[in-house]
Amino acid sequence: MKRITALILAAVMIVLGAGLTACGNKNTDFKVGVILVGDATEGYTKAHIDGIQAAAKKLGLSDSQIEWKYSVPETSDCANAAEDLVDKGCKIVISNSYGHQNYMAEVAPKYKDVTFVAMTGDFAAISGIPNLCNAFTKVYESRYVSGVVAGLKLKELVDAGTVSKTATPNAFDANGNIKIGYVGAYPYAEVVSGYTAFFLGIRSVVSNVSMSVQYTKSWFNYEDEKSVANALIDAGCVIIGQHADSTGAPTACEDAAKNGKVVFSVGYNVDMLPAAPKAALTSATNNWEVYYEHAIKTVMEGKTLEQDWAQGYESGSVAITKLGTSAAAGTQAKVDEVVNGIKNGSVHVFDLNTFTVNGAKISTNMVDFSYLDFSGEAPRVVYQGQTLETVKNGYIEESVIRSAPYFSVRIDGITELN
Repeated sequence: MKRITALILAAVMIVLGAGLTACGNKNTDFKVGVILVGDATEGYTKAHIDGIQAAAKKLGLSDSQIEWKYSVPETSDCANAAEDLVDKGCKIVISNSYGHQNYMAEVAPKYKDVTFVAMTGDFAAISGIPNLCNAFTKVYESRYVSGVVAGLKLKELVDAGTVSKTATPNAFDANGNIKIGYVGAYPYAEVVSGYTAFFLGIRSVVSNVSMSVQYTKSWFNYEDEKSVANALIDAGCVIIGQHADSTGAPTACEDAAKNGKVVFSVGYNVDMLPAAPKAALTSATNNWEVYYEHAIKTVMEGKTLEQDWAQGYESGSVAITKLGTSAAAGTQAKVDEVVNGIKNGSVHVFDLNTFTVNGAKISTNMVDFSYLDFSGEAPRVVYQGQTLETVKNGYIEESVIRSAPYFSVRIDGITELN
């Protein structure tokens, strides 16, 4: 009898064990497809790669469950890559560059059981394509904070007399403002929002500043970014910020600093200290892991992913990288104060009291959220959106009505050189 009982128990344990194994590995067939505009050598893409890998690890996905497509241009190659990822069984397909969006929208209607995420995109919610999603972070928040870091350094330099009309006359414009430079990629709202936030962060510490923005017309071009930074340094700029993805601008600052010039760098996406140990103060960055964990988990659980997602400091989706040794004394304490202010709502990046437009304060900012095709002789509405007020309680809301940035106000004190 004991032998029969033992055999029955053994059989039960085998069945239970098989069941538990099946339950524990219920997501072994789940696949994530990723389309990247660059590779790990490019800061923006590396940040996405790191975020996806960290999210996958938290969710228990193996390396083999992530299908990667590297260096995919913003052409029909993106559509082909998306089709291939679906063929490989991916249930969520993610692209990381704005120019991929149209091709993701082309493929998504064919595969309604697959979720397509066009990161940084701007028309998913008005497209009528229910399985197409957009996501972005409120990176303008961390750009503002990185501007505070730069402002504190600038104040330290002024207080010490290192930057003055006598010591560094070229660092001042005709109105007595200290010159700041910014290496931008394109004159898009995403870049305008970011450089404005950076400038306002600096000006919250040092009021007499002006900023020149010069565009490279590329998201990633080391030589062009370095060349533009050098031109801004030669013009007398003391701080160089960037919305461009290489180490070109920080390297230019480091070289200039070694040659005796007073100039410091604030980077983007990744820690720039390895490239500019003396000149780099910090970088504004995104923590993409937060969104990717949310998006992948949502799809894994068979739930519907929201078509617009944007979060910032409230969820740890944005940050600044570690402070460089050149940062001013007391910077970390001030950073903590400002971040807490953003979290509790006492600090608003685009507070209408902190800037003017053509010499006057503004009280309204209407934005047309339609998606337009600019490839023809005249803009054509592709997806009709609403025209909405973006001012609320004395500040301009950003990445609330839509995840992708829509702040494109040109404020006083900032000049676009091209």
